[in-house]
Amino acid sequence: MLPEFIRYLEAERRYSPLTVRNYRRDIERFLAWLDCTDATFDPRRVTTDDVRAWIIERTEQGRLGAASMNREVSSLRALFRWLHRTGAIPHDIMQPIRALKTPKRLPAFVPESRMRQIVADCKEASDDFTRERDELIVLMLYSCGLRLAELVGINLDDFSEDFRSLRIRGKGGKERIVPILAAVREKILHYREGIRRQNICVSGEKALFLTVKGKRIPRITVYRIVQRELTEGGVQGKKSPHVLRHTFATHLMNGGADLREIQELLGHASLQATQVYTHNSIARLREVYLKAHPREKDG
Repeated sequence: MLPEFIRYLEAERRYSPLTVRNYRRDIERFLAWLDCTDATFDPRRVTTDDVRAWIIERTEQGRLGAASMNREVSSLRALFRWLHRTGAIPHDIMQPIRALKTPKRLPAFVPESRMRQIVADCKEASDDFTRERDELIVLMLYSCGLRLAELVGINLDDFSEDFRSLRIRGKGGKERIVPILAAVREKILHYREGIRRQNICVSGEKALFLTVKGKRIPRITVYRIVQRELTEGGVQGKKSPHVLRHTFATHLMNGGADLREIQELLGHASLQATQVYTHNSIARLREVYLKAHPREKDG
């Protein structure tokens, strides 16, 4: 059953390898809880109460947070919907299951003043390959609003001939075009020249971001690079590639960009996913108001 479902996710739903891996892991964990394997699993014997008992055990004994639990429930929801559609079960047992309430948290982002200095430092040219690469990673995550997987997946032929725009393959295989700022374009060209000059890549690898051995850079390496660069830049709190994506969107919103334009640049399927950045903008306005309004100054 599971191999067929995985092929469905890959071929029809066109989910990313990471998403498919998470679905597989969630379902295998649920099967283990039922004390069965894929070969012995009979979906007709699973009830809604079984799923509820599993949720209770995972959240109470496993101490799983609501957001993580909802993701695992989503994996089961997709599985049983598929089983029902293929006729393997008479009805979808997941329909009565409701998502757990999660606290609304604003996306973490780097303040504009701090990000301005980080960008200025990253723009400085260097003959050190890893230095140039690491700085370019930060610049592109921030200036293009990329996801980690999107950044790692960039190939040189994804750029336009003049390197002024970039084709991104996002979630579900959806493509979008993002502009490349002039300063970032100069950094890309300098970085490519350094690769040729130092013979970093002689194997014909098409990836933009490479290891010193000329291979496509792993995600975990990018994650660590961003953590280090933001730490050195004096950023407090959470530091990750996704924080730079949030920073990109928040700064655009604060600068007056249209919500739908931000949605297109981020590659969000719905406007609802983009609307979270309006809350960050309102929070910033409130902060300015409290600091600047005469009545607030007088206490």
